[in-house]
Amino acid sequence: MYEAFYGLKEKPFSILPDPDFLYFGRLHSYAYAMMEYGIKNKAGFIVISGEIGCGKTTLIRFLLNNLSPSLTVGLVYNTHREIANLLEWAMLALGLPYEGKSQVALFDIFQRFLIEQYRLGKSVLLIVDEAQNLSPDALEALRMLSNINADKHQLLQIMLVGQPQLKKLLTHPDLLQFSQRVEVDFHIKPFSTSDVQNYIQHRLETAGRTTPLFTPEAYAKIAEASQGVPRRINILCNTALVYGYSAESERIDVKLIEEVLKDKTEYGALSTPE
Repeated sequence: MYEAFYGLKEKPFSILPDPDFLYFGRLHSYAYAMMEYGIKNKAGFIVISGEIGCGKTTLIRFLLNNLSPSLTVGLVYNTHREIANLLEWAMLALGLPYEGKSQVALFDIFQRFLIEQYRLGKSVLLIVDEAQNLSPDALEALRMLSNINADKHQLLQIMLVGQPQLKKLLTHPDLLQFSQRVEVDFHIKPFSTSDVQNYIQHRLETAGRTTPLFTPEAYAKIAEASQGVPRRINILCNTALVYGYSAESERIDVKLIEEVLKDKTEYGALSTPE
C-alpha cells in the first residue's frame, strides 16, 4: 500500500518474527551472546526471559538460522499449563516416534537417541518457547531428562525462553533443584530512547529506504508511547506510515504520530471503553 510511496521494497514493521529484520541493540546483543556462550560451553540449562513483544522469538529464529550443523535442535513452541510431562513434546520436536508408547519406552527411545547423537559427534539442544506456561511438574520432568549423561559429557542442553513470569516460576520452592542447574540466564528489557531511533532506522534500511523518514521529534514520541517495546513500536510505525501515505506526507513528524495515538485511543477496537 505505502511501500512504493516511501521507497520501500517491503513492509518494514510487520509484527511477525523475521530474523532478517533483527536489530542488535545492546541488550539483544548480550542476550544472543549468552545464548551462544551457553550452547558452545555445553550449559545444561539456559534461560532467556523478556517483556512481552521484546523480540525473544525473533532472536530464536535468528539463532536457529546460524547454529552449527553439528547441533541437533528441537523447538517446542506450543506450550500450555496442562502439559505435565514434556517428554512426548520433546520427542515430537526432535522427530522421534512417540505415539502409543509407555513412558518407559519413550524414555528408552529418547535416551538411545541422545547416545547415538553423541556417538556421531553431535550435541542435542531442546528450545522451549513461551516456557512461562509450563507447570512446576513439567519443569521438573525437564530436569530429569537433563540427567542423561555420558561420563562427564552433557548429552542434552535445554534452553527456556519466556515472559517475565518465567523468572517468578523458577523461584518456586519446589524448583530449587531446577534453578540451581541454570548455568546461563539473561533478561531482555525494552529499548532505550536512542535504541528506538536506531531500531526504526534499521528496519527501514532493511526494507530498502536509506534516507530519513521520521523526524527526531517523532522518534522521541514513539519511544515515549511504546515504552521501548519493539512490537508496540512496529504497530505504531506501521499505522503512522498508513496515515502518512493517506495524507501524502513525505516525512513522518510528531504531529502525525500524535494523531495516530489520539485516534487509537478514541477509535481503536482495543481502546478502554468509557
